[in-house]
Amino acid sequence: MDTNLALVLVLAPFLGFLINVFFGKSLGKTVSGIIGTASVVVSFLVTLFFFNQITQTQKAIQVTLFDWIQISNFSINLGFLLDQLSVLWLLFVTGIGSLIHIYSISYMHDDENMHKFFSYLNLFVFFMITLVIGSNLLVLFIGWEGVGLCSYLLIGFWYKNQDYNDAAKKAFIMNRIGDLGLLIGMFIIGSMFSTLDYSTLQTAVAAAKEASTLNLPLLGIAALCLFIGACGKSAQIPLYTWLPDAMAGPTPVSALIHAATMVTAGIFMITRLNFVFDLAPEVQNIIAIVGAITSLVAATIGLVQTDIKKVLAYSTVSQLGLMFLALGLGAYEVAVFHVITHAFFKACLFLGSGSVIHGLHGEQDMRKMGGLRKAMPITFWTMLVSSLAISGVPFFSGFFSKDEILLTAFHGSIPLYVIGSVASIMTAFYMFRLMFLTFFKDFRGTEEQKHHLHESDGLITFPLMILAVLATFGGLISLPGNSWLNSYLAPLFAEASGEAHHLGATEYALMGVAVVGGLLGIFIAYIKYFKQDNVPEADENITGIAKVLYNKYYVDEFYDAVFVRSVNAISRFFRDYVETSLSALVFGLGKVTNEIGYQGKKLQSGSIGLYLFAFVLGLCAIVSYIFLAQ
Repeated sequence: MDTNLALVLVLAPFLGFLINVFFGKSLGKTVSGIIGTASVVVSFLVTLFFFNQITQTQKAIQVTLFDWIQISNFSINLGFLLDQLSVLWLLFVTGIGSLIHIYSISYMHDDENMHKFFSYLNLFVFFMITLVIGSNLLVLFIGWEGVGLCSYLLIGFWYKNQDYNDAAKKAFIMNRIGDLGLLIGMFIIGSMFSTLDYSTLQTAVAAAKEASTLNLPLLGIAALCLFIGACGKSAQIPLYTWLPDAMAGPTPVSALIHAATMVTAGIFMITRLNFVFDLAPEVQNIIAIVGAITSLVAATIGLVQTDIKKVLAYSTVSQLGLMFLALGLGAYEVAVFHVITHAFFKACLFLGSGSVIHGLHGEQDMRKMGGLRKAMPITFWTMLVSSLAISGVPFFSGFFSKDEILLTAFHGSIPLYVIGSVASIMTAFYMFRLMFLTFFKDFRGTEEQKHHLHESDGLITFPLMILAVLATFGGLISLPGNSWLNSYLAPLFAEASGEAHHLGATEYALMGVAVVGGLLGIFIAYIKYFKQDNVPEADENITGIAKVLYNKYYVDEFYDAVFVRSVNAISRFFRDYVETSLSALVFGLGKVTNEIGYQGKKLQSGSIGLYLFAFVLGLCAIVSYIFLAQ
């Protein structure tokens, strides 16, 4: 039964993909949307069943479909592992995925390729489920590459816009850079332990450590390579620039891929292989430092962005940085906790921004918004709740998870704690900058837009309300000193890092500092964008440090100058010189062959006397050779 249900869990979205890609256009937009949504809902219901079963039994479910690869003593099965971590991940992948599919029925209804959009969404969910429940790294890699492909398809969905195509290619290529690191890490681990299966690998690592035969430097290199893969998928420095550009895709894509699922794949992989990373403390330090710096850099860029989705995109990069900070400090449960709460409030924020964009007929510039609070009350209140959550305001979900990260950082590294705290204050500032510019004061758009302002329909607002409730109460799954989440995940980790955080004087003081910092960020945004009614300047008028931040530290320009142009120059050299020379050589050999053939065919004159003469010469040459050879 478990095998059949596991197959239903995985294959239901794939079936939805097949139906929509082959028959979606003829079925019509509404039916296509219903089929796409229903397939993900089926996976969500199966996930609930497995969640209930694992919660009651506290036992993982291993499903082996067949032996896949057998080379000498190295073997890999195609199978699934349903345990606390994978089922928890599936809950928000399929649950939030279902809400986003419902949202998309209305949001994409006017698009002529709506059936294709739902087929891509279903294919993405299929690959994401494969990534999460694979029992070994190779199955994970199939899902890993699959979500990268679907990301490319969905980011460039509106392919008639060349900028969107460029953004899709950028995401695809930068993810491939990280994926090379992941592959190398897999090869090293496979060569060291002759397995890629999680359970077998954990046993082998523990046995090698116990016997003192473990090659720790080589294992550290493998962990570093795996982290490079995580950097690509989860948008960490230096492979983060693709994610903000990925906002070119339709807003449901931003909510599904870049808030709740794909970008968390790196966190999932590191958490799954925690027993490897625990033995590589130098790599863990690198992870924590990269995460903290990414969080701060992305937060500073988000301070001045004017595109509503770009603000949320850099917010995502910043929040992912905080998750990696927790991972680097060994607090895997804390990172998972923030993944869950972030999925709630960031999906709500992205869908809310989509509701605003939908109501303004495609407008994304916050300088041309304002005053939408009365026209779009549900969108406003749900985004307000999610903004309070991401800002760490008590007692919304983000308050609990972000406080846990900062508390972990304080005990692990004071400099990293300071960086994380500053990034958190900036988060509160730019999120309420977004809220004040979008929903308060007078409307700054056109009269035509003002005339058509209205709240989005129920298919759009219903997911917003559900996500807002989750963003409000989601933090209750892990209260300090009484964490259901930590207890639930405890079998997966050697040490329950989050359980050590009890509320003492230091913890209350740190909590107070975090709350004051968040409220300070909100207050500064209130003074600047509500009381003083400031509106960001036009692009050409931005100067000084604001210009540097607005242009994202010119990192894209640096990459373009150092890498893109260099590769293009090398390509042109090979095209214009090397390839031309090789072509000349190949064609030259062809000409020589043709000329020899042309001259040779002249001997075929049809003259019997000439043939007899050639025969006699040949015979004499053979006889002469025989006598000389003797």
